[in-house]
Amino acid sequence: MRDAMGGTSEWPDAGFPGIKINPDTLMPGIVNEEACSTALQSSTDPADRIMVLLVEGHAADAAELLAEARYNDPESFRLRAFEAEVLRVAKRFDRAVDLFRQLLGEVQGTELEALAHQHLGRAYYASGNTSAAVEEFAKALDLRVAGAADAALIYSSTVALQRARNVLEMAS
Repeated sequence: MRDAMGGTSEWPDAGFPGIKINPDTLMPGIVNEEACSTALQSSTDPADRIMVLLVEGHAADAAELLAEARYNDPESFRLRAFEAEVLRVAKRFDRAVDLFRQLLGEVQGTELEALAHQHLGRAYYASGNTSAAVEEFAKALDLRVAGAADAALIYSSTVALQRARNVLEMAS
């Protein structure tokens, strides 16, 4: 369902203007080109450009920009997660899952753990491992609810978990 602004009213927010999470594919997509472009032009954060390149499916361009950004900020969780997202966009699902699992191990017990579970769930979902995706989305949702996370994050985990459960149910 699309709203008057060209976006989709029920799609979860992806954390950047004009980009939302498709509730069927569970992947981010640009739903409002103008909002995305305007936000990107005013941003000085290279991670924002990397995100948009990944959403557009330009893994090689994102990887190039990511290498420079990681050189300047090697410990950034966001940039390290984008490294795994580059692998996912390039359809190197096993490597993406491995990297997200490594990141999860590093952030367990911190405020980033729920985000790591959510990303790992998306990587599993994209690879076709829906049962593992359900487990990760459930963990992300539990952590977000327990931590009284922002409603948009809880909604995103809820939508992802429900979609993965529906796909799993249809497959059985």
